[in-house]
Amino acid sequence: MTANLPLPLADYFAANNRHDIDAMLAPFSPDAAVGDEGGTHRGSAAIRRWMVWTTQEYQAKVEVAEACAIANAWRVVGVVSGNFPGSPITLHYDFTLEGDRIARLEIGA
Repeated sequence: MTANLPLPLADYFAANNRHDIDAMLAPFSPDAAVGDEGGTHRGSAAIRRWMVWTTQEYQAKVEVAEACAIANAWRVVGVVSGNFPGSPITLHYDFTLEGDRIARLEIGA
């Protein structure tokens, strides 16, 4: 990773690249929400199901290209490679932090 990310985000991306679901989920607050591929996943159980499915389906890894922060919000640009058409692609990860936890994540092009 080339960007200096806060610990919850750095932990999330490192765990994502290891395909470690428990470690990917750990930085999220219990009532967090994730928006991805047109759907929203709310709460730990739903986010875990999304993580399991996307990890098994895509086997994706993210190289963080850049990141910027405004207050408790972070936009991370990642180059994503994996088992999907058009790999690698560039995606934007918009995080909202509450304290040391991820409260919201939106993923899009």
